Amino acid sequence: MIKRLIYHMCKRHDWQNAKESGLYVGSADDLSDGFLHFSTAEQVAESAARHRAGIADLLLITVDANNLGPSLKWEPSRADQLFPHLYGSVVVAKVISVYDLPLGEDGFHEFPDDIAPWRPAKGEGGNV
Repeated sequence: MIKRLIYHMCKRHDWQNAKESGLYVGSADDLSDGFLHFSTAEQVAESAARHRAGIADLLLITVDANNLGPSLKWEPSRADQLFPHLYGSVVVAKVISVYDLPLGEDGFHEFPDDIAPWRPAKGEGGNV
């Protein structure tokens, strides 16, 4: 089976708690919404600019969607794109990688090379 990588952004202290317990349950926003917010490689940089603009000390967690079972749902969100939403938690051992997301000089997060950066269209702003 081909890996289907999906990504979740979390605060460093939330990830530290997950490593100690062995289970990542999400942020306060995730808990409030009832699911963990994930994005594809094509969606994650825009999601960061729109929903995590200017937030320092973020991490990018990578998991294989194939390993999350039936609690992973692909649901419409921004512009009717399908986003992966996990109605449950992530076993830390299933996380493929954890990457620091530093803020660049332009105020946008710097992603690994395999994820294209995203910038708002002129006049759009980052937090729309």
